[in-house]
Amino acid sequence: MSENQDRDYSNGEITVHWKPGKCIHSAVCVKGLHAVFNTKARPWINMQAADSGTIRKQVSQCPSGALSFSEDTK
Repeated sequence: MSENQDRDYSNGEITVHWKPGKCIHSAVCVKGLHAVFNTKARPWINMQAADSGTIRKQVSQCPSGALSFSEDTK
Protein backbone atom coordinates (compact mmCIF):
# COMPACT_ATOMS: atom_id res chain seq x y z
CA MET A 1 0.00 0.00 0.00
CA SER A 2 1.39 3.37 -0.98
CA GLU A 3 2.10 5.89 1.77
CA ASN A 4 0.06 8.48 -0.14
CA GLN A 5 -2.94 6.23 -0.76
CA ASP A 6 -6.25 7.59 0.50
CA ARG A 7 -7.75 5.64 3.39
CA ASP A 8 -11.17 5.34 5.03
CA TYR A 9 -11.97 4.60 8.67
CA SER A 10 -15.52 3.81 9.82
CA ASN A 11 -17.37 3.26 13.08
CA GLY A 12 -20.61 2.22 11.39
CA GLU A 13 -22.16 5.70 11.73
CA ILE A 14 -19.61 7.86 9.92
CA THR A 15 -16.54 7.25 7.77
CA VAL A 16 -13.48 9.46 8.08
CA HIS A 17 -11.62 9.87 4.80
CA TRP A 18 -7.90 10.61 4.96
CA LYS A 19 -5.97 11.97 1.98
CA PRO A 20 -2.32 11.91 3.11
CA GLY A 21 -1.16 13.80 0.01
CA LYS A 22 -3.17 16.85 1.14
CA CYS A 23 -2.00 16.78 4.77
CA ILE A 24 0.05 19.81 5.86
CA HIS A 25 0.89 18.23 9.25
CA SER A 26 -0.64 21.02 11.31
CA ALA A 27 -1.56 18.37 13.92
CA VAL A 28 -4.93 20.02 14.61
CA CYS A 29 -6.51 16.56 14.67
CA VAL A 30 -3.94 15.05 17.03
CA LYS A 31 -3.92 18.01 19.42
CA GLY A 32 -7.70 18.29 19.44
CA LEU A 33 -8.66 14.62 19.76
CA HIS A 34 -5.63 12.50 20.56
CA ALA A 35 -7.70 9.48 21.60
CA VAL A 36 -8.90 9.15 17.99
CA PHE A 37 -5.96 10.62 16.06
CA ASN A 38 -2.73 9.05 17.33
CA THR A 39 0.17 9.01 14.88
CA LYS A 40 2.05 6.46 16.99
CA ALA A 41 -0.74 3.87 16.76
CA ARG A 42 -1.65 1.66 13.80
CA PRO A 43 -4.11 2.33 12.44
CA TRP A 44 -3.56 5.95 13.44
CA ILE A 45 -7.31 6.73 13.44
CA ASN A 46 -9.28 4.86 16.12
CA MET A 47 -12.95 5.42 15.34
CA GLN A 48 -14.03 3.65 18.54
CA ALA A 49 -12.27 6.16 20.81
CA ALA A 50 -14.95 8.89 20.65
CA ASP A 51 -18.56 9.39 19.65
CA SER A 52 -19.43 10.31 16.07
CA GLY A 53 -20.39 13.89 16.93
CA THR A 54 -17.03 14.57 18.55
CA ILE A 55 -15.19 13.07 15.58
CA ARG A 56 -17.27 15.11 13.09
CA LYS A 57 -16.46 18.31 14.97
CA GLN A 58 -12.72 17.60 15.04
CA VAL A 59 -12.50 16.49 11.40
CA SER A 60 -14.31 19.69 10.37
CA GLN A 61 -11.39 21.67 11.81
CA CYS A 62 -8.79 20.13 9.47
CA PRO A 63 -7.18 23.14 7.75
CA SER A 64 -5.95 21.30 4.65
CA GLY A 65 -8.99 19.17 3.86
CA ALA A 66 -6.89 16.02 4.25
CA LEU A 67 -9.55 14.76 6.67
CA SER A 68 -13.23 14.69 5.76
CA PHE A 69 -16.19 12.52 6.70
CA SER A 70 -19.34 11.07 5.26
CA GLU A 71 -22.39 9.57 6.91
CA ASP A 72 -22.66 5.79 6.67
CA THR A 73 -25.91 4.48 5.24
CA LYS A 74 -27.73 1.76 7.07
